[in-house]
Amino acid sequence: MNRRRLLLIGILALTLGALVAFKVYRSLQAQIMPATVGVDVLVAANNIAVGAKLEDHDLKVVKLPSEGVPPDAFHAKARAVGRGVVLPIGRGDFVLPYKLAGENAGAGPSSLIPFRMRAVSINVNDVTGVAGFVEPGTRVDVLFTATVNVAGLHEPRSTTILQNVPVLASDQRLDRSTARQGQAAHVVTLLVSLEDAERLALAMQEGRIQLVLRSSVDTNQETPAPVWNTNLYGGTATPTRGQPKVTRTKRTPKLAPEPPQCCDIDIFLGSEMKTFHLKP
Repeated sequence: MNRRRLLLIGILALTLGALVAFKVYRSLQAQIMPATVGVDVLVAANNIAVGAKLEDHDLKVVKLPSEGVPPDAFHAKARAVGRGVVLPIGRGDFVLPYKLAGENAGAGPSSLIPFRMRAVSINVNDVTGVAGFVEPGTRVDVLFTATVNVAGLHEPRSTTILQNVPVLASDQRLDRSTARQGQAAHVVTLLVSLEDAERLALAMQEGRIQLVLRSSVDTNQETPAPVWNTNLYGGTATPTRGQPKVTRTKRTPKLAPEPPQCCDIDIFLGSEMKTFHLKP
């Protein structure tokens, strides 16, 4: 009986000792590493493409440490539901204001047009569209080629009318393809100012448009001279055929008339003759 009591006391003592040790351990851990306070953060529940309208099922609220949350992150679905997406959002990414259109801007292509800008579509083919590599998010220059009447002669001329223009859409695609090869398109939509939109519309009416793909990090604005037929054959920058030809006639100076020579006049008075000498 005494052995049973001693065994029971020993078990209780070990249990109490373990509980006390666990409490002490938790207290020391709390002092060394304080508990992290979590905050509600809005993230994407799936991959969301550009131009999409956010629905409730596209979003979820998770609790994350406040130290790793961007200061402008959304904390509730109501702030983001119904707004258009202007930048692609991956699954699990933060839903941030700069990735979304304005609250009343709606969704679709119109929500992607910045303030005071216009979207203009032009017809392209495999050549003018740079073999399908002109995609949303890339930047292009626009060349205009037309025949110009110069002094009655028709001369073809090519000039750069727009530079560093962002591409909004390729056909109906608003996001860039992940494939390495280009995707052929029939229509490309460019983002331009109102003045450039007028210039582009006139160029499409008067001649032919060619897109030139440029580097996304090259923002230099150059001023190249127009190219004429003569440039292709090593001539000057402007056509010479169209310049009016001026013919200069060499005039012979008129000589002053020679003064009359001296002469004598004989006058007869009866039988008497008198001679008069005339001076020039």
